Amino acid sequence: MRAIVFEDAHNLALKEVDAPEPGANDVVLKVAAVGICGTDTHVFDGEFEGTVYPLIPGHEATGVVTAVGADVADIAVGDHVAINPSTTCGECEFCLNGRQNLCRSWNGLGVVASDGASAEYLSAPRANVFKLRPETDIHEAALIEPLACAIRGYDLLPRRMGETYLIYGAGTMGLLMAQLAPRAGAASVTVVDLNEGRLQAARDVGVENTYTKADDASRELGIEKWDVVIDCTGAIPAIEDALPRVKAGGTFQHFGVAPAEATAHYSPFRVYRDEINIVGTMAVLNTFGRAVAMFEAGAINPTPMISHSFTLDEYSSALEKFRAGTGRKLQIRPNDTESRVLLDI
Repeated sequence: MRAIVFEDAHNLALKEVDAPEPGANDVVLKVAAVGICGTDTHVFDGEFEGTVYPLIPGHEATGVVTAVGADVADIAVGDHVAINPSTTCGECEFCLNGRQNLCRSWNGLGVVASDGASAEYLSAPRANVFKLRPETDIHEAALIEPLACAIRGYDLLPRRMGETYLIYGAGTMGLLMAQLAPRAGAASVTVVDLNEGRLQAARDVGVENTYTKADDASRELGIEKWDVVIDCTGAIPAIEDALPRVKAGGTFQHFGVAPAEATAHYSPFRVYRDEINIVGTMAVLNTFGRAVAMFEAGAINPTPMISHSFTLDEYSSALEKFRAGTGRKLQIRPNDTESRVLLDI
């Protein structure tokens, strides 16, 4: 089969590799769609902790089942499925204490040491495979994986009714966090992004307050500081701008993935004096099934979020467009033969 392979950091190739065969508890699927996200760029740049090369990237995936292992009884050939890419050891203190996402041997398909979905076919453990309804759009459903990460983020937030939310970044994660905020009790949601095209995407999914600068938002909305501030960029300048905007007693969440060695400067005194809660959030933890349910219940508006699809041959171009902030969610559709513009933006 054809697959994109990250040979090592900064080096990728489109190659012919062996198609996967299912182990006893595995499921093989023909990949329908796999989203490109910021984590993929960190993996490609050698900035993600623990990545082992060569590696087939891609972790936001859906597809159609083509084969199942001998011990798989509840998934059948032809089923439409979404894939939870997180795997863990099941034996360390974190796994045994119900914090599997903190497993020191955490392994994301297409991220650390197991091949991902930027290929014509993907094999995944049965436990990581979630059925979709036949009528669910199998391409839009690739947003379920980032939605599961967003739900994990909200599991860690206070979620008090009537609070104000400020979200940095109107990429996929920022748009998902913004759409979930009213369901978590937010009285108002403000999104900040330097990219006007992405701010339009925020407006298209229902966010009213969109700005290129938080200072402008503060002045026009009359909000000096926010109860909850969430960084979905992973960009150090954004983080340093965002954290001081948390109201005393409020919460700052690191959601975006920064390079592993990056550091940010902030005032420890302000964190102390104002009792600021700083919260991290890592991947998914018992949220993927809920993400499937919420996606199929219409909790988010996926259509304005996906702007382009690309073939495997166009992976390098797609990655460059992602880095440049072109479009909205960009997908690879490994078994397609031509790219598509899905939104006229």
